[in-house]
Amino acid sequence: MLTLGKYSVGVGDRFAHQAKAQLRACLKAADQGVEVIPVWNKSNREHVTIGSEPSGVRAAADQAVRELKWNKPYHVDADHIRLETVDRFIPHSDFYTIDVADFIGRPAEASAVKVFVGRHGELAGRIEVPNLDEPIESSRTGVERIAGKFLSAVREAGRIYRHIEKAKGPSNFITEVSMDETDSPQTSRELLVILAALAEEGIPVQTIAPKFTGRFNKGVDYVGDLAQFEQEFNADLAVITFAVKQYRLPANLKLSVHSGSDKFSIYAPIRKALARFNAGLHIKTAGTTWLEEVIGLAEAGGEGLALAKEIYAEALAHVDELCAPYAAVIDIDAKKLPSKTAVQGWDSEQFVSALRHDPKCRAFNPHLRQLLHVGYKAAARMGDRYLKLLNECESTIARNVTENLYDRHLNPLFLGAGR
Repeated sequence: MLTLGKYSVGVGDRFAHQAKAQLRACLKAADQGVEVIPVWNKSNREHVTIGSEPSGVRAAADQAVRELKWNKPYHVDADHIRLETVDRFIPHSDFYTIDVADFIGRPAEASAVKVFVGRHGELAGRIEVPNLDEPIESSRTGVERIAGKFLSAVREAGRIYRHIEKAKGPSNFITEVSMDETDSPQTSRELLVILAALAEEGIPVQTIAPKFTGRFNKGVDYVGDLAQFEQEFNADLAVITFAVKQYRLPANLKLSVHSGSDKFSIYAPIRKALARFNAGLHIKTAGTTWLEEVIGLAEAGGEGLALAKEIYAEALAHVDELCAPYAAVIDIDAKKLPSKTAVQGWDSEQFVSALRHDPKCRAFNPHLRQLLHVGYKAAARMGDRYLKLLNECESTIARNVTENLYDRHLNPLFLGAGR
């Protein structure tokens, strides 16, 4: 079976220009003795918005690997795919994030729930899970309730997995199951039932993306109770370790953190938990690269700065349209967005200071940053004019992309230092 390494990072690239800059961050980690596997990911929604194709993601990744002589594994992720969108990714991807969040809560047939619970009597009662603060306790009725909530989602994951398997063969791709885009976090009891159901469905899941407590807004820091997040993250690792042995799931099964970019405050608790369990992690950092492109344009000055200002003006003019698809993962106060006229008067330093995610900088504006995060459609509408300036400002942009990914993400998560 194609196996995902212990540490991996989802590196999104809206316009397929920063693959080498992203890979350089992984090379820097390798120079420090830590292997972080790059996984280039792009969702169907992003392809539709930009007008790109999955083949472009594969081509950019392959070219970066060749030119930088990366001799470790790498992957291309069909991000957040569903049965109706997966086919266009099959020739080009070897990693599939199967998104079944919309199926959570859809009632499963009473007979299917009864059969599942009947086969898994071990889920009822008191379960001692090593390294979990308290035993998991659930009645048969409680297990039925959980199965009723999640069984439809797991079965949909099975349908999508088997569709991919039929096209690619059982050992030629990595499977992630995503359940994060839902209203409430999964409890440790629920996660155990979900993992039992995934095993029964025959899905060799290597990463799972549950919903955690708190807000994982795009491009800005975590908002929530850090102590509660740390408790949940540790509990999930304990349940995964237990379930791998109990249900013969892949030994490398690990947590995936979606919208993981710039969640600086949770990196220390995550790293501590990974060390405690000797566990792996997959973290997705897609949007941060696009923002570093805009930062690089602004930092370059001249036409680059002018284009960055134009992108902001377009995003501001279409704020409702751009924000609607991301409503669950952004919190923007329109009153704190600077006007088009104000931004037109900024120099490079002012624009960069407002956009770059430096919580210690008084000029940093998380509302502007979130708007630009979802505002890549404005750049896509510019077509070749935007891509031309990416090439002209490549050195400045690439430096920002590499430094951001390594210094602010890989270093604190996997090397232990960092900012």
